[in-house]
Amino acid sequence: MTGLLIAAAQWADQPVIDWHAIAPEVVLVATAALLIVLDVTLLERAKPLISAVAGLGLLASIIPVITLAISDDTTRSLFGGAYVIDRPSLLLKALFILTGYVVVLMSTNYIAEGDYWESEYYTLLVLSIVGMTVMSSARDLISVFIAFELLSIPTYMMSAWRKGDVRSNEAGLKYYLMGIFATGVLLYGMSLLYGVGGTTSLAGIGERIAEANSEVITLAVIFTVVGFGFKVSAVPFHMWAPDTYEGAPTPVTAFLSVASKAGGFVALINVVYFCFVAGGASGRSNVLTPAIFIISALSMTVGNVIALRQSNVVRLLAYSGIAQAGFILAPFAVAGERPGESYSSVIVYLVIYAAMNLGAFAVVIAAARKTRSAEISSMRGMFQYAPGLTLAMTIFLFSLMGIPPLGGWYAKFGIWKVLVDANTGYGYALAILLAINTVVAAGYYLRIAKAMWFEDAADGDTAPVVLPSSLRYAMAICVIATLLFGVLPNLLSQAASVVAAGV
Repeated sequence: MTGLLIAAAQWADQPVIDWHAIAPEVVLVATAALLIVLDVTLLERAKPLISAVAGLGLLASIIPVITLAISDDTTRSLFGGAYVIDRPSLLLKALFILTGYVVVLMSTNYIAEGDYWESEYYTLLVLSIVGMTVMSSARDLISVFIAFELLSIPTYMMSAWRKGDVRSNEAGLKYYLMGIFATGVLLYGMSLLYGVGGTTSLAGIGERIAEANSEVITLAVIFTVVGFGFKVSAVPFHMWAPDTYEGAPTPVTAFLSVASKAGGFVALINVVYFCFVAGGASGRSNVLTPAIFIISALSMTVGNVIALRQSNVVRLLAYSGIAQAGFILAPFAVAGERPGESYSSVIVYLVIYAAMNLGAFAVVIAAARKTRSAEISSMRGMFQYAPGLTLAMTIFLFSLMGIPPLGGWYAKFGIWKVLVDANTGYGYALAILLAINTVVAAGYYLRIAKAMWFEDAADGDTAPVVLPSSLRYAMAICVIATLLFGVLPNLLSQAASVVAAGV
């Protein structure tokens, strides 16, 4: 009887798990487990099934995201507030899952036709997405760190997936070494936050910061921002990005440039908005805003200037991604003055950036099926033999430039408006830099467009490009999203208002 009472008491102490709230993660983990089982049991016979199972599993995980979004209980808190499900986190989960699905479509033929391990590739891809979905709900230092590592470790291996390619091995090694260094810096910053707050809860640390004012808070802010700066490839922590992007398989590069980078930004969002801004660290430590300002200004400027000199499209998009990271970081500099609006502008930019950047990489993959090259010169005269690809790439390039009525203009305008509305010196300075760098970026985007539209095809070869259906679907999804978000920005502005209400 005593044993039963002890067991009952222990059971009573167990946390109550809301399975509906964590259903997206459960479906994703089940998908990864199913991929492993299929690989172990069917061996070579599993290869034709793996990509389809991964794609269907990702689509299945969207269903609980939708049911949670339309349920009456819009906010759910688990594990003592360490894991929160709300409308903003559900929007981010949908972003990560759909991005993963598009990457699966881009990878299907690319991986099958190369000398790659297929089953392990899709398993790691799904597990990395699990880390991203967990990150969107993490409200505790421990859950943030676990999600950060879960989304990062699979990408280290995926970057070196071309096992016989020296450049791919170099890409994976550089990414891994820089990643673990960033992890050490981030952990040190988190340890200081824990020391100040006496708790791992972001909200609890924020409350303690509001009551304290010391140099330790300044160090915590600096080390934490630097740790996340590596993940989002912000200057001066960007050294790994160009070589990793060029050496990794192109679908992996697309995944790193969009989903992995967005995961890093979501981690930064959670710590900055739910801890530093909520606790007043931006005002008390007097370091968050200047640090973000410097990193943002350097990223957008250095990324754009170096991109002007690139002849390889993948490296060009890598430096473009560094510049785009500077744009996305800009609202963090005015987070203390306009928390809701800056938060929503970052989320909107991440969503639109995912569509247009994934689409650009999909076109690069498609064109390389004919040219076997990612050089800008190899895309000369593409309109003569692939007018559809040329039009799609032009849409993505013009959207990245911020030309209406494509989605990129709304993303850039949203950030510029927040910076101006903040009515601060940092905000005005970043708004001016954003406008200047948008013009600078047009130089290298238009260079690609010029080669496709107005130059003759290399070697006079005008044979059409044969595209697999999966790659066509991936490009179609990205084109529709890029056009839709630009022509009907209210689709995102309504979601942005929901996001702003949560801050």
